[in-house]
Amino acid sequence: MDDQSISSRKQQIIRAIILEYIDGAEPISSDLIANKYDLGVRSATIRNEMAEITDLGFLDQPHTSAGRIPSDQGYRYFVDHLLLLGKPNQEEKRTLKTATRDEETLRDLVQETTKALSRMTKLMTAAVTVRDAKVRIRNAIVTALGPDRALFILVLENGHTENRIIDCPNGLTLDQIGLVNETLQNALAGHPLGDVPKIKPVSLGHPTAQQLLNNSLTALRTTAKDLTRGHLIVEGEEYVLSQPEFQREATTLNQIIDSLANEDAVREEISSLKSENQITIGRENSVEPHYPLTFIRRTFKVASQDAGVIAIIGPTRMHYSRNLSLLDYTAESITDVLTKLFHPSH
Repeated sequence: MDDQSISSRKQQIIRAIILEYIDGAEPISSDLIANKYDLGVRSATIRNEMAEITDLGFLDQPHTSAGRIPSDQGYRYFVDHLLLLGKPNQEEKRTLKTATRDEETLRDLVQETTKALSRMTKLMTAAVTVRDAKVRIRNAIVTALGPDRALFILVLENGHTENRIIDCPNGLTLDQIGLVNETLQNALAGHPLGDVPKIKPVSLGHPTAQQLLNNSLTALRTTAKDLTRGHLIVEGEEYVLSQPEFQREATTLNQIIDSLANEDAVREEISSLKSENQITIGRENSVEPHYPLTFIRRTFKVASQDAGVIAIIGPTRMHYSRNLSLLDYTAESITDVLTKLFHPSH
């Protein structure tokens, strides 16, 4: 639904309810909006408008006699159409600049900046650094360990070696292992790890050798994912768990505790920049345990190369304008420092 299909008065009411709920974490009544905001109409009119906005899906009514709270759809409409973005103040800028000033490694720089951002927003912050997907494969070989097991060995040009145990199909011969190794060498040598998901299996014309090749490529993809997924940094989980809406709901609180303890799920949620939408609200998130949360993400770079993603994580009831402006400034600051450290020609 675009902003043209919502009247100006409804837009004002949606914005007012969201701002009040962000500050108070309690359902908002029509009387509060009528008394605090100069909308030129009485409480009864606002109450009728709120009922219509609820029918449109932008508000929820948690109890029959209670006021209204924003829905996920309401927050999305607010972010897309009604949000007024500001800029960090000078003190906030100094704090973030100080966090990036003296660090000389990517991990330390992101760790300190993430910590500072969490303290400023009073929310959870997290970052995923991109490990070097450009490192190239020197070779990959398979060696038999027995009748039903083989060892897949991946050697990178930087000297790093990874080993994985894989299944060996019945009836495999040494000649077939040689054919698989030759195929792996031709397909992989010189390719960067970042290209591994694009590599397609070739047809060998023999089902036993083909199965070994397929098993080897599965091990390769898993290994490349592990090597390139980067380091996860998390700060400020306690800020999320202390939010009043979660404290009131033990089931939701326990769900969030479990979900935030799952590092792989957090990593995937942060890393999944969904097209150009770097804000996911409630049910827009990938997994149900993250439905009570909003993830705001920004990419930071070394020159033009992606170096990682930094995110603010909190309840859907968050200060979107301030958090977005702080996150934008943080990502820009990290990018500036990393570029000067590791790509000084830019």
